Amino acid sequence: MMLTNYRIRPFRPEDLEDVERINKVFLPENYPGYFFMENYRRFPNSFLVAETEEGDIVGYVMCRVEPHYTRGFTLILGHVLSIAVSKEHRRRGIGEALMLRAEEGLLTYGSEAIYLEVRVSNEPAIRLYEKIGYKKLGIIPFYYADGEDAFLMYKVVKEGLDDSLVYQALGRRVALDKDR
Repeated sequence: MMLTNYRIRPFRPEDLEDVERINKVFLPENYPGYFFMENYRRFPNSFLVAETEEGDIVGYVMCRVEPHYTRGFTLILGHVLSIAVSKEHRRRGIGEALMLRAEEGLLTYGSEAIYLEVRVSNEPAIRLYEKIGYKKLGIIPFYYADGEDAFLMYKVVKEGLDDSLVYQALGRRVALDKDR
């Protein structure tokens, strides 16, 4: 995906202050600096920032990889922990570009499927995730600190992997979504 006036690049430790600022301003869920740095240290290929041509950071995505043991085998899942784009830079393809590049990074760690949680009220994000191939697995009741539910969404990225294996790994976290 080609972005005009922006570039996606790997996170660097000196980006931490900007990423924390975006996280605090644009997301109700905030993470401490050590959480960002630990995920960067362990999974640098899937921690990315979006910056303007002038070098201002306007978005980020942070992911990790989690093994899930299911009925005698291990399923490697990428987990999109946090993604945010500054309000004044939204609707320009940055979120989509961050997600697609993060998926590429997660593949380097052997991810077979990728999942994320998203507020049920965040319709723009849900539309974006559906556009790039994510499906709703179900609802996680009261997921967020303010009591709002989350959709657990996933995307199979390993050819031939059956969706039912993702449900076996993650299904106990959700109540089935009536729209599924």
